[in-house]
Amino acid sequence: MIETFLPHDRVARSLTLSTMAFALSSGVFYTVSALYFTRVIGLDATTVGLGLGIAGGVGVLASYGAGWLSDRVGAHRVQPWAVGVNGLAMLAYTLAGNALVFTLVACVAVAMRSATGTSKQAMLARWYTGPERVAVRARMRVVTNVFIGLGTVVAAAALLVDTAAAYQAAMLSVGVLLLVATVPLVRLPRAVPALADAMVETPVEEVSQRDAPVERGPSPWHDRTYVASVVCNGVVALHFGLQTVGVPLWIATTEAPTAMVSVLLVLNTVVVAGLQVRASRGTHDVRRAGVAVRRGSWLLAGACVAYALAGYGDVVTACLLLVLAAVVHALGEILGEAGGWGMAFELADPRRAGAYQGLTQTGYAVAAMLSPVLVTATAIQHGTVGWVVLGALFATAGTAAAWVARRAAARRTGASDELSVSAGTLTA
Repeated sequence: MIETFLPHDRVARSLTLSTMAFALSSGVFYTVSALYFTRVIGLDATTVGLGLGIAGGVGVLASYGAGWLSDRVGAHRVQPWAVGVNGLAMLAYTLAGNALVFTLVACVAVAMRSATGTSKQAMLARWYTGPERVAVRARMRVVTNVFIGLGTVVAAAALLVDTAAAYQAAMLSVGVLLLVATVPLVRLPRAVPALADAMVETPVEEVSQRDAPVERGPSPWHDRTYVASVVCNGVVALHFGLQTVGVPLWIATTEAPTAMVSVLLVLNTVVVAGLQVRASRGTHDVRRAGVAVRRGSWLLAGACVAYALAGYGDVVTACLLLVLAAVVHALGEILGEAGGWGMAFELADPRRAGAYQGLTQTGYAVAAMLSPVLVTATAIQHGTVGWVVLGALFATAGTAAAWVARRAAARRTGASDELSVSAGTLTA
């Protein structure tokens, strides 16, 4: 836990401190934003949904664009700018007085949030290697979950006061926290001079000394294995819509009290904080990463069945089944995430780390945009049948991801064997 929240490595420490402030702001925003948009700005729910939907589409484009930019100017430059502009956009929400301004601000905020995620992945991909890379990513996810939870607790004060001034203060704190999150990022290049050269495809000094054009890596869009990995893991990532939309709406249809929503969220945070780092061990190996995704997807399928069964019991049975489903869901989540990170890092061409991680983040952004619609159209509208369909979808995608990883690992092993034989022949 000490290494998780206060790493010895200078780069990991700066990223972790920034993540703390970023996640704390996210917890506050998630808690008060809907009420702020409707009660303070005065927008109706349909307008808010439409505006955020448009912003989600912009965020999908920004995810890949930030990766492309990270390869050219360096992820260490993209990230502080993205976080800072995101903070300014959050502050601008307090000036949004109509639907148009709200939508424009939302587009900037979501785009910069997507760019932040992509540039962070690109930094991890270029600065770390092997098991350390996945381990640092796992520890940051623990930090994110814990501080989002703390942000939710802090935001409860605004909910208790329940005035326009309280909600405005909460939104201002979101922007300020994001500006604070830029501080360790801005100071990082000076503290670690070697970081700048590691963050771009080829250091500028080397480019200026070469007569021949620099050979760039392939586009991730032309890498069929990587695209297949992104699609499979993106489908598995649809499960996040269960937590934010599906489960709260489903609980309202069962005999369980609505307070179970908070109980399940806390339970998820505890499981992720306690087991995410452990679950990520070994997933730097492509084959094992695929196995982790497959196991996680089948656990998610089992969770869907348990959620469905909770709709048939009395209050005690429903609560027990919901807790069981939440635990299985959390275990599937941490395995799926750990395996997904391993595949995203290890299947990528290191010459185009930003573009490859940008494509991965684009897949997650698409999943985040589609998951609320998918979950409500299946589990919420059709009950048990819908839950079974969702479970089958997760299991199929996870199994396909494992097949992609196994094929990629087999090709690498074959290529290594050929190189060994060729080297032996030349030596003889």
